[in-house]
Amino acid sequence: MYPSILTKWLEAGALSIPKLLMHHYRQLSLDEQELVALLHIQTFIEEGSSFPTPDDLASRMSLASVECSKCLNGLIKKGCLALEKRSDEEGVIYEQFSLSPLWEKLAELVAREIKQLEEKRGQEEEMTLYRLFEREFSRPLSPIEGETLSMWIDQDQHTPELIKAALREAVISGKLNFRYIDRILFEWKKNGVTTLDQAKKYGEKFRTRQDNRPQDAPRAKANVIPTYNWLDQ
Repeated sequence: MYPSILTKWLEAGALSIPKLLMHHYRQLSLDEQELVALLHIQTFIEEGSSFPTPDDLASRMSLASVECSKCLNGLIKKGCLALEKRSDEEGVIYEQFSLSPLWEKLAELVAREIKQLEEKRGQEEEMTLYRLFEREFSRPLSPIEGETLSMWIDQDQHTPELIKAALREAVISGKLNFRYIDRILFEWKKNGVTTLDQAKKYGEKFRTRQDNRPQDAPRAKANVIPTYNWLDQ
């Protein structure tokens, strides 16, 4: 007895439900009855019945046929269910339900959430950068400096990590000003520097070139700590 029940259970298969749908169905303006109706429709489609009637749904739900009909119409109006016309090889027209609109709306919703999270993260990173610059400059940034910092991120597409690295280069070189930092970022972008490791290697090469330049003896003695002028590039 039990083996036959298990066999029937396995032969019936399982319904795969995206967790994102369970997490976001309320944001799609769906209630629990509509959600269950959609899951039943998906089950019918997987079983080879692409156009379940209200009576078919009522046979599996705790709703009457009339209520199932209203539910189907509501899902279509909300853009979560589509009624499509198809034709077979003999040209016979038939109708079927499609859940494609539901998945498209869900994908758009998730994409918007991801974009909002990225924008929030970007704002937080920009604010962190702003505070870091103020700490290094030991003063509040001017409106122009704040705008320049935003332009590095939004227009020039420099990552916060690279901007921090350029700031460190300016501190090391004793040239703590925005023009100098902008020049560093410009040189990195021109030479394809996009990661911290590449920036580090490029800086080491630059310093090597600077160290190998001929210098006057008096100046060499006067400079206890070597500085590296990116503005000479």
